[in-house]
Amino acid sequence: MSVREHDVVVYGATGFVGRLLAAYLAEHAPLGTRVALAGRSRARLEEVRRGLPAAARDWPVVVADAADEDALRALAESTTVVATTVGPYLRYGLPLARACAGAGTHYADLTGEILFVRKAIDECDAVARSSGARIVTACGYDSVPSDLAVHLLHERARHDAAGGLLDTTLHARAKGGVSGGTVDSSRAQLEAVATDRRAVKTLFDPYSLSPDRKAEPDLGKQRDPMSVFRDADTGDWVGPFVMASFNSRIVRRSNALREHAYGRRFRYRELSAYGDGFVARQRANVFTAGLGLAMKAMADPRTRPVFDRLAPSPGEGPSEKARRSGWFSMKVRTTTETGRRYLATVTAQGDPGYAATTVMLGEAALCLALDGDRLPPAAGVLTPATAMGDALVNRLRARDFTLRVEEIPGA
Repeated sequence: MSVREHDVVVYGATGFVGRLLAAYLAEHAPLGTRVALAGRSRARLEEVRRGLPAAARDWPVVVADAADEDALRALAESTTVVATTVGPYLRYGLPLARACAGAGTHYADLTGEILFVRKAIDECDAVARSSGARIVTACGYDSVPSDLAVHLLHERARHDAAGGLLDTTLHARAKGGVSGGTVDSSRAQLEAVATDRRAVKTLFDPYSLSPDRKAEPDLGKQRDPMSVFRDADTGDWVGPFVMASFNSRIVRRSNALREHAYGRRFRYRELSAYGDGFVARQRANVFTAGLGLAMKAMADPRTRPVFDRLAPSPGEGPSEKARRSGWFSMKVRTTTETGRRYLATVTAQGDPGYAATTVMLGEAALCLALDGDRLPPAAGVLTPATAMGDALVNRLRARDFTLRVEEIPGA
């Protein structure tokens, strides 16, 4: 990669999460890191810059509209990494991803959209592999904890000569608000499905993000669970996890990009966990029913206006106090081909969709910009695990994230 004017450009710096990301980098980027703020309004970018700590007061601002391909190309050519918070990515993200792929510029986003990632693979992967760009999707709560947890399980099993991973299940618990951007991303996918029925097949295919669909093993439908039941391993009442369908496909893509190093019989699913006992069961039933009603209300044109009035709008977010009080915990259990069992734990303080996500995207951007030889040798449209692996694990640990693996006794 040629010498660039910037190390990291924050694209979408005037949005809610973009402002949080800019503030995070102003506080945590190493001295001398060249950061720029980008978006479509110079006046708003300069306003954001004025509100940042002193370390950011001299950061340049770059004006580039998401629909202006020439401006996006110039932006990509000016920097080592673009970290973008501008979504829904299905509506706005592809021109920037294409520009980065063509310029050999690393890219990190916060998408949770299956259809966007599939389009990015189809349109950007070959170009990025040729240019050396790492186009890394899903660098926030979707899907860094899931992807790195399974990465760590694989590394531990490999170290122990325990064989490939078999049935692997993530149990998610969290305290946090619903992101307006996440809701808008769901709307964008529903709009795409309404105009292209082939998109339905992509959404429901467990290997829809595979680099080679025909090379995937036939392990059944692997549908994401949609009902409440008691987990046989833990005794917890569990139900559907809202981002399971996306995260599971990112994890399966990581396995495929590594030539199925996790195992050819690797099966993966994600669930929300509520604990044991009567109260936990009732809570699981209430949350599952609410999730189902919300999805139906969003999908039905007759009820969508009501849903839109009640749901958070893009750009809205919780107060600083609420962001600080949030947290998430993910526990991932697996069994290996030799019968050994392991547990990976990923936890962090801070609202998952805002505070913790800001740390994950910020450290991913710095990792891509600064960690060089510590990164796995890879290019193309990648996942957090395949693009950054242990380098990102170490960065998050340094920011008080817990990422660990232990063998389950008695296995």
